[in-house]
Amino acid sequence: MREGTHLKSVVIPAFLAAMVLSATVTSQALGVTYKAIDLTPSGFTNAVAANNSGTQQVGWGYGSATGNNDHALLWNGTAASCIDLNPGGFTMSFASSTNGTQQVGSGYGSATGGNDHALLWNGSADSYIDLHPTGFTNSYACGISGNQQVGYGDGQALLWNGSATNYINLSPKGIDFSLAIATNGTQQVGQGSGSATGNMQHALLWSGTAASCVDLNPSGFGVSSAQAISGNQQVGYGWGSVTGGAEHALLWNGTAASCVDLNPSGFDESSAAGTNGTQQVGCGDGHALLWNGSADSFIDLHQFLPVGFSGSCAENIDVYGNIVGYATDISSGQNHAILWQSVPEPATILLLGFGAVALLRKRRK
Repeated sequence: MREGTHLKSVVIPAFLAAMVLSATVTSQALGVTYKAIDLTPSGFTNAVAANNSGTQQVGWGYGSATGNNDHALLWNGTAASCIDLNPGGFTMSFASSTNGTQQVGSGYGSATGGNDHALLWNGSADSYIDLHPTGFTNSYACGISGNQQVGYGDGQALLWNGSATNYINLSPKGIDFSLAIATNGTQQVGQGSGSATGNMQHALLWSGTAASCVDLNPSGFGVSSAQAISGNQQVGYGWGSVTGGAEHALLWNGTAASCVDLNPSGFDESSAAGTNGTQQVGCGDGHALLWNGSADSFIDLHQFLPVGFSGSCAENIDVYGNIVGYATDISSGQNHAILWQSVPEPATILLLGFGAVALLRKRRK
């Protein structure tokens, strides 16, 4: 501590301490209780929510409103808020990820000569930027964080910074086929195969260059894939001799040796698709699942859906604990885009704590 400075102790009265503690405990207790919101818009038969950040959710869907072609979709918490991101000149499109402001995905149509092109949006159909690099036949944008977008083109993992011309090819030496699926703004994850992996698909982690590639495939696994990254956590799936050939959800912290098998006891198979750096989401045996870092910590999110859904899967969880994915309608066999929100919502809990502090300050004046 420098001379002339000192730390001020903050004493919290017993009643306020109890209130703050109660809010925290309530948050943890009610964190296992969720409300499920059906985001499927009017005029859509099928819809999937693939990713979320803050108030935004993205995915795709089709129905009479789209001529039964898949269109990239953007929501702000309700079905009625849905925005169709499909640009003019595109037959089909898909939104894969959002950073809360921008959205990425892919699409094709007359505007692309019938080939798939990686796309970046700023909240509307006509705001799109074509990220497709010169010399590639097909390209796809899968993830976004900050100013980074990741995906792949012609079997090569790609990293963009907002335009088609500034892309970086992440495919390292010894990897013939690779995909970049997600980014945290600094590091990127995905999968690849080639002579360096014994021609088996391995989960990969990059730090912005091909040379930085780290093979995350754990011992005893023949196949693995990293699907999401947040902070120091990466999640995905894998299978091999240690799993009896069954697919298991996996959690890493930057190395193959750090791998944690998230497959819950009693589940045949599972996979992890999203993380917020603390929690992980995915599905197991046809049910959407939420984990807190270990196999036995799982919560079955399917139980919070209304009656009438036969299966479900969680695709992503944001920093506020909001979860998106889809559930399959029993009667139609079609998917519905779903948003799971904790009850009470995390923001409400924080406001309760801040409100109590503000009330205390007001009384002291």
